[in-house]
Amino acid sequence: MRKKFYLLLVLLSLINSVSCEEKYISLGEHEHGQMEHPLSRIEIHNIVVALSKSASIKVDGPTLLGSKGEDFEWVTINLRNAEPSQDDWVGVFSPANFNESICPPQTSKEKQSGAPFICTAPIKFKFANYSNVKYTKTGKTSLKFRLINQRGDFSFAFFSGGLQNPKLISVSKYVTFFNPKAPLYPRLALGKSWDIMTVTWTSGYNIDEAVPFVEWGWKGQEQKRSPAGTLTFHRNSMCGSPARTVGWRDPGFIHTSFLKDLWPNVEYTYKLGNLLSNGSVVMSKQYSFKSPPFPGQESLQRIVIFGDMGKQERDGSNEYADYQPGSLMTTDTLVKDLDNIDAVFLIGDLPYANGYISQWDQFTAQVEPIASRVPFMIASGNHERTWENSGSLYNGLDSGGECGVPAETLYYVPAENRAKFWYAADYGMFHFCIGDTEHDWREGSEQYKFIEQCFASANRHKQPWLIFAAHRVLGYSSNDWYAKEGSFEEPMGREHLQKLWQKYKVDMAFYGHVHNYERVCPIYQNQCVNKETSHYSGVVNGTIHVVVGGGGSHLSQFTSLNTRWSVFKDYDWGFVKLTAFNQSSLLFEYKKSKDGKVYDSFTISRDYKDVLACVHDGCEPTTLAN
Repeated sequence: MRKKFYLLLVLLSLINSVSCEEKYISLGEHEHGQMEHPLSRIEIHNIVVALSKSASIKVDGPTLLGSKGEDFEWVTINLRNAEPSQDDWVGVFSPANFNESICPPQTSKEKQSGAPFICTAPIKFKFANYSNVKYTKTGKTSLKFRLINQRGDFSFAFFSGGLQNPKLISVSKYVTFFNPKAPLYPRLALGKSWDIMTVTWTSGYNIDEAVPFVEWGWKGQEQKRSPAGTLTFHRNSMCGSPARTVGWRDPGFIHTSFLKDLWPNVEYTYKLGNLLSNGSVVMSKQYSFKSPPFPGQESLQRIVIFGDMGKQERDGSNEYADYQPGSLMTTDTLVKDLDNIDAVFLIGDLPYANGYISQWDQFTAQVEPIASRVPFMIASGNHERTWENSGSLYNGLDSGGECGVPAETLYYVPAENRAKFWYAADYGMFHFCIGDTEHDWREGSEQYKFIEQCFASANRHKQPWLIFAAHRVLGYSSNDWYAKEGSFEEPMGREHLQKLWQKYKVDMAFYGHVHNYERVCPIYQNQCVNKETSHYSGVVNGTIHVVVGGGGSHLSQFTSLNTRWSVFKDYDWGFVKLTAFNQSSLLFEYKKSKDGKVYDSFTISRDYKDVLACVHDGCEPTTLAN
């Protein structure tokens, strides 16, 4: 069957145009790796109530969390079971009352079959023997869970029968945060002009309860307030299961404020606020950021790029399947070096929530130390957007029914239409053109026209470093499944875009989707056009393509075939850091997440005349007139 799929994609790559009704088959992680979400392995509708006096689950400590303003707390629970088993497990539910009263309205057919007792997945789970191998002998153990403030109370449910046939044997008391509606988890993003910084955050306050705002200003100076808009989404905004069913959880309210008329290179402080209807104010802790440089300004400018981050639980929950084993490594390494990072681009596949909406909160909390300090720009990946019959370029179920809605709502990007996730962004001497591979990029499409306009708008005298980035590999990859398809790319990717990369002399193109690292030579039409590997000077002649999808998800195998255009490959987690020193000098570094050390690098040195120089299929028209 797989051979037929490969043959189909090869045939598709030979077709110059495909009607708008045709879609690509999504041959991604689902077919080539184990990407099943851990929560999806719990058979929620099989749960039966079998409360037992011989089993108990108790919270060890206070049930009111965050009394000093903390947005997370560690909670210890004690378990006792007279008939212990190695497949006993504990689920954390939020809201704490998880019985049939919170189930969506049922159809008549569903009512006839009997309402399930539980119709929502836990936000996390852990096996009872996680920290005590003697549990099955003693029937007693303790577990630690790290809870974040998620706009609701929590309860711990004790199950026997494993994940397939769970029996609810005991439920704990409820625990809650002091202010579950508090404004939390700010995400900075670049605005549509260089002197705007956007701040997006989440709270439990709707506009009829409180007015959201940001209090901000120069560090140590008088602060002012800027208003914020409010968005949310609902169960019926989702396109399918589990996002519409067991994976649904209320996302709260998402606020965005635009901090305008920034001065370049100034450190600002800010707080998130909600003005309540009774006149009182709820404020977050203080954060800070440094405003972007003026476009074209020569100064030290450092950009981090990677894809496929995922999320991990610091308490070990959900991780028995090693779902996203490198996610926290990448997070922690970036946090340690944050003083030397000016902006981050995460190019698709953020939390891999796959329709379990609670996981977006977990992800925003995980990246908050980064996203609250520097612009955290994202791209759309298949695990954010792809869903059948939803206008996606690919047929597949990768988003778990989210069809792009949580990503588009929770994260701001300076796009004209956030449902069409392509946009331009400037940072000093860098000009970024971010594509959306889940929508049509082929010649003649709306996105193709945007990409060309984005390239053409770059003032290469002031912003010499022109970068293209997108999630799926539209350039080159030695990944195993791409090699088996015979394309070494997403079908039709470079065939449609390479003439734009060449014409506008794009310096580098970055991709995720494939969970490894690979750097390709400066290339055009499958041919290396520059023999250098560590230092490029003068006219480079082609675009350097980089796969940097090792942000945290399980790793992807390389093909055993010798791909002559590949300069460096690494089967590990890591990210790329670009450092622009001035208009003529740039340093590229690939760093591993495990230690932050450099494992691949090169430099580019050139003058403005080198950017203007004629290259094959990228020459400006001339005249014979004197």
